[in-house]
Amino acid sequence: MPSIRSLPEPQKKRRKVVHDSGIGADIKGLEDALTSSVKANSSLNKLADLVDLVVKQHEPQVVSKGIYALYRTFTLIILTGKLSVSGDDAVKAVKAWLWERLHAYTDFLVALLKDEEKILRTSALQILFSIQRHLSTSQTQASTSSTPHPEFHLAHFRKITSGLLLCPAIGGESDGVLDSDVLHVFYETWFSVHDDIRWFFLRESVAILDKAPKIHQLSASKNLLSILEKLSTFPTEQTELNEWWVTEFGAKPPKPKGSNGDEDDDEPMSKEGEEEVEDDWRKFFEDEPAPQDTKQKSSRLHKLTIHQSLHSLSSHKAVFTRAWLTLLPRLALTGRESEEEQQEKKVLAVRVLNVMHRGVLPHLTRAVLVMDWIAGCVDYGGSLGLLALNGLFTLMKDYNLDYPSFYTRLYAFLDRDVLHLKHRARFFRMTELFLSSTHLPATLLASFIKRLSRLSLNAPPAAIVMVIPFTYNILKKHPALMVMIHRDGESGFEDPFLPDEPNPLSTNALESSLWELYSHRNHYHATVSVLCKVFSEAFTKPGYAMEDFLDHSYATLFDTDVDRKIKKEPALAMEVEGFGGSAKIDLFPSTRPETDEVDLVAASGVNDVVKELWVF
Repeated sequence: MPSIRSLPEPQKKRRKVVHDSGIGADIKGLEDALTSSVKANSSLNKLADLVDLVVKQHEPQVVSKGIYALYRTFTLIILTGKLSVSGDDAVKAVKAWLWERLHAYTDFLVALLKDEEKILRTSALQILFSIQRHLSTSQTQASTSSTPHPEFHLAHFRKITSGLLLCPAIGGESDGVLDSDVLHVFYETWFSVHDDIRWFFLRESVAILDKAPKIHQLSASKNLLSILEKLSTFPTEQTELNEWWVTEFGAKPPKPKGSNGDEDDDEPMSKEGEEEVEDDWRKFFEDEPAPQDTKQKSSRLHKLTIHQSLHSLSSHKAVFTRAWLTLLPRLALTGRESEEEQQEKKVLAVRVLNVMHRGVLPHLTRAVLVMDWIAGCVDYGGSLGLLALNGLFTLMKDYNLDYPSFYTRLYAFLDRDVLHLKHRARFFRMTELFLSSTHLPATLLASFIKRLSRLSLNAPPAAIVMVIPFTYNILKKHPALMVMIHRDGESGFEDPFLPDEPNPLSTNALESSLWELYSHRNHYHATVSVLCKVFSEAFTKPGYAMEDFLDHSYATLFDTDVDRKIKKEPALAMEVEGFGGSAKIDLFPSTRPETDEVDLVAASGVNDVVKELWVF
């Protein structure tokens, strides 16, 4: 007989915990032997045995013991300089062999970022960054330059960045999406805190996206967006560049060539800096050099060393800009995607537009570089285009973008669906901002309020209570539009408004009237009919606060009526004089009438009125 379970079956197949003290003892024994070998400078052949043993394990407890044992072992090897020592061919062969073991260990840690166990995912990430610090410090100390610069171990960091964006898993089965706990730990511990980690991650993510296979492009873009959209600590002043994961970068770098002061002009670049000069990626983000005073010379970004770039706010903006310019085209809707991919791209584009105006544009080297992508989103229309209009307006208002057809695009969004969408409150917020200027022509504004008035004829009450105060505020701010509510309709009057005209300056709206809003005085909903009477009164009231009307729905309007305090009790019954005035007849009887009363009703010829209405 099967046992009775009070809990449902687990959705995921859990790993069986096997307490194998033998494997743990083997790991401990190999670690102790390797520690003694490193200190005695003897053979490290057992390192391969330890790596192979740990990589083949599947039990979380054993894997956790193994990765920390290898971490302690490799840390000791790095600190003793065995990975950076130079010598004859035998020494180089040993060093290459050690690097191969370290790469195998690193690849295993990267794969653990997609493990089923949360503790293994976060532990692997912490170990990877700890090794990054040790390798960078060791590389700096091993430099043979007469004036050594701080170094950053790029090969190891590229593996970390690739793991965060491509999310490979053990066995090759992965959905490619970065787990939320790994994202949280990476962002809170390194990306939002340490300036060097953020700079290198932004730079290396570009190369990874460019080289990623086509099937991984969308997932890698999604992971990068998940990291970038959280960024709220991007530096805005030079003094904010003061947190470093590799502590050697905290030292003040030498002044770049061409800057004010030439005591360090002969400072040679490091090998890594020379590689950056060959990779001329920073030239693209610089404006043309403007004539400057000879006392205030500034260095070009592409001539800076890594150390100097990390202490340059312009350099941080350059890598930030390049990362976004690499990401955005991969989220563009071309119309050639499958329906599923198109929906996913649309969701990602909405996430971008939600942070564009406050988290992206202020930190770009030139905000107009994203104009084409935003304009493409506007052309797509719908809620996506509506959000893109906000970014486009920000470019016009704060960054002097010339976009003459902006209000034509905005007018095109006033279709029959705009008052029925769940985003209509956001639309009114943005439209109120877009039309707030007192320098807009009256013809343009007349087209907007006339189109909204026409659309209100088929709109739900919750949308009409948005249109009325919105129109009132525009009329009060622009007295030239008052003629639209003072024009009397004569017999045979034809509305000159052209509803199909796409140009808001050619709709003849100013020669028309707002008769649509006047018709709402007889609306079935009391709130709408009462609110609409404001147009027949003197315009002495101050402008409405739109926020008081934007969040209304059927539910809120119903709750308002239900909770309203009743000043006068409504009539719940009606009495009618009987035949000959001898008796009164209750049209809504609550109880079955007596026999005499029924006879009286029949004699009077008056039946149950409500019952008669429902007889077909």
